[in-house]
Amino acid sequence: MNKITGFLKEVYEELTKVTWLGRKDVIRSTVAVSFVVVLISIYISVVDFGLNAFLKAILGGR
Repeated sequence: MNKITGFLKEVYEELTKVTWLGRKDVIRSTVAVSFVVVLISIYISVVDFGLNAFLKAILGGR
């Protein structure tokens, strides 16, 4: 039990040394990541639709 307590104390001490991002930076990063995710989702959807249409044309699908 002493090892666990010691470990948790060390973790707490290290977390107090961390420089946390400000609210503005977190919001800006979240918006940027969300935007990139939406762009990649749209790209993958377009490619999937195109490949699906292409394969249906070649294989004579319904």
